[in-house]
Amino acid sequence: MTNAIYYYTNSCYIFCNERYCGVCNHRQRGNTVKHLVHIKFRKCFCVWFVSLCAWLLPLLLGGFAESAGRPPIFVGAEACRKCHKDEYDRFMTYARKSKSFNSIERVSRRLTAEEIKGCYQCHTTGYGKPGGFVSPEKTPHLRIAGCEVCHGPGEYHVRTMDPKYIKRRMTLKDCEACHIEERVKAFRYKPLIHGGAH
Repeated sequence: MTNAIYYYTNSCYIFCNERYCGVCNHRQRGNTVKHLVHIKFRKCFCVWFVSLCAWLLPLLLGGFAESAGRPPIFVGAEACRKCHKDEYDRFMTYARKSKSFNSIERVSRRLTAEEIKGCYQCHTTGYGKPGGFVSPEKTPHLRIAGCEVCHGPGEYHVRTMDPKYIKRRMTLKDCEACHIEERVKAFRYKPLIHGGAH
């Protein structure tokens, strides 16, 4: 390595030439292979570490799936309990929906497997949707008609705690997804919409 310039200041050895500049915190004098490998390794490691952080940070914060265009999945009412304990407790105590799967279990002896699947749409969370209820064995955390039936899939909201990722205001249209005339004769939706279901 010709035309190399060596600096030694404040107990820090600096090596520079036309092709390469590096800083080494070790007191090595001269242009040794060990010294050059050390400098090269430090630079490569720094580049690798910054790249890894840039890739992992959105993933850890929950934005990776969203930025990839994947719709959020259902996480179950229990995930909501961590921050919304009072609402969760009231819902589980008073809301009929919290026991909705019991009706399927009561009538299941008289129904075929296909007929039972027809019940899943309204008596579970997210049946037929990405990340929704599949079966009591595979997705037991989604076996009730929980929070996400009205508020939408909670994956992004649970990860980021950002209210923009969850539906906060309900309308009659939300109720009519299940409470249609042929299924329910007299559904009183106004107390739920205006007073809250939990």
